Amino acid sequence: MEEEVQVDENFPLFSRKTKSATKKLVPAPTSIEETPKQLDKETNSGPTPSHITFSDLGLAGWAVQTCNELGMKKPTPVQYHCIPRILSGQDVLGLAQTGSGKTAAFALPILHRLAEDPYGVSCLVVTPTRELAFQLAEQFRALGSCLNLRCAVIVGGMDMITQTKTLMQRPHVVIATPGRIKVLIEQNPDIPPVFSKTKFLVLDEADRVLDVGFEEELRAIFQCLPKNRQTLLFSATMTSNLQTLLELSANKAYFYEAYEGFKTVESLKQQYIFIPKNVKDVYLQYILSKIKDIDVRSAIIFVSTCRSCQLLGLLLEELEIDAAALHSYKSQSLRLSALHKFKSGQVPILVATDVASRGLDIPTVDLVVNYDIPRYPQDYVHRVGRTARAGRGGLAVSFVTQNDVDLIHEIEAVLGKQLEKFDCKENEVLDDISKVYKAKRVASMKMMDDGFEEKAESRKAQKQKMQNERKGKSKKQKRERVTKDIEV
Repeated sequence: MEEEVQVDENFPLFSRKTKSATKKLVPAPTSIEETPKQLDKETNSGPTPSHITFSDLGLAGWAVQTCNELGMKKPTPVQYHCIPRILSGQDVLGLAQTGSGKTAAFALPILHRLAEDPYGVSCLVVTPTRELAFQLAEQFRALGSCLNLRCAVIVGGMDMITQTKTLMQRPHVVIATPGRIKVLIEQNPDIPPVFSKTKFLVLDEADRVLDVGFEEELRAIFQCLPKNRQTLLFSATMTSNLQTLLELSANKAYFYEAYEGFKTVESLKQQYIFIPKNVKDVYLQYILSKIKDIDVRSAIIFVSTCRSCQLLGLLLEELEIDAAALHSYKSQSLRLSALHKFKSGQVPILVATDVASRGLDIPTVDLVVNYDIPRYPQDYVHRVGRTARAGRGGLAVSFVTQNDVDLIHEIEAVLGKQLEKFDCKENEVLDDISKVYKAKRVASMKMMDDGFEEKAESRKAQKQKMQNERKGKSKKQKRERVTKDIEV
């Protein structure tokens, strides 16, 4: 039996529409009919009508021209349904497949409004990962190229003094990760007024941003935003927490979903290999040696831990396979460097943890390998969504060991389809087993010499300290709320 999702009834998701109420926790309603407020919900998986162009959505002429120059001839379904609603002033949740054009669905109407009143911070975009924040900034700059758009990226791993100065200059668009923007808001009293006239709040990859782990950060952000803002949420997957918040908070919000549940695109070929755990690396080396034969331009290999990511990157280096590794234990400059090398084609393979699973749009990715099977089906959907984007084809191959069978069955049940078997000859694969094992021993020694384990332990201790501080602060806030309720 699933545990009831509990959310604060006064959680200010749609700030201007919440009513004052007793500060109690309420269980997730069992159905939309039980809530006093209704969502304007539309489920439509159909294509955009053939005669519709961007000029039919109410966008300014310059925006339509920019779309044409960028090769965007016709709006995708999520753009067709959501852009007019945003322009009309509604709060919007857009749920659509990976690679369906969700960023342009909110960026274009925001830039349309910005062009009419280009003063102050018009929009704050909150996104879960640093890499996605930089990509969103690139897309905003491309779509707003004729507006002299000033766009700031505020993420961890960068100099806070420089970021504070940037915010004080009031850029048009601020794209931030929750943790860093919270720190700047709380440490500098001059920062909250910067957002006092912000017209749009966007939560990109909303299911992840609204995860309970980001509650404190979101509260700090919401407190400095105006009551009359528009709130826009976009994601490829829905969670019960997000659904509950919408049902409690929304009044005239528009909820567009291209599908119910979880879905991957039809152009994606999904396969699996059932193998013993100790020969994963041998099978990986075999597949990567064949990428030119199967017309793969570039590939992303997903692993579950930073340690696995680092080790696999060093292993591929020993095997003379060009690859870059991306994980959260690396400095921000090294993370950006790895991503740049991959996106620019300098290296054809990216080994990554789930920091690269959401939102990243790299057109040349033809192959995704799940070296480790993700624990949750929605993470699988986001990972394989790095390929087969915007109507292109792609291949996803998952390494399944005996410990992963239940996870794969759960993924298949959620997707409503079975993965196909990847054809390969075992004898041919295992020809290089000695070579791979030797390379792995060398890679393990290199990792030890680099002091990775010490760095990992230090990071783990730092993370644990932050979690303990957060728990202590959360308990104190709950006690204060209870005391206040008793006094009232």
